[in-house]
Amino acid sequence: MSQNPDPIDALPDEVAAAAFRRLVRHLRHRHDAQNIDLMGLSGFCRNCLADWIRDAGYEGDKAAAREVIHGMPMDEWKAAYQTEATQEQLDRMAASLELNKKG
Repeated sequence: MSQNPDPIDALPDEVAAAAFRRLVRHLRHRHDAQNIDLMGLSGFCRNCLADWIRDAGYEGDKAAAREVIHGMPMDEWKAAYQTEATQEQLDRMAASLELNKKG
């Protein structure tokens, strides 16, 4: 294991927070980027971000955290933007999640 510090840890909190907010706003704008596709490509999605803010100390419940990330209640977002997942998307997501276990 490398003894070198990770440069991400040297970022000032306000810079990291600004980048996080920009990522979330970008995802709010790009509704065409389905969560299932994000999971298949990167192993994380909007819902993961909601879980991560809770892990970082956000005191709201899962529904409140998802509303923060989606910019609206999850049920409303799903009804407006989420499409039915194909078997190919589900398979790609499963393979991607396996890679998460190795990291």
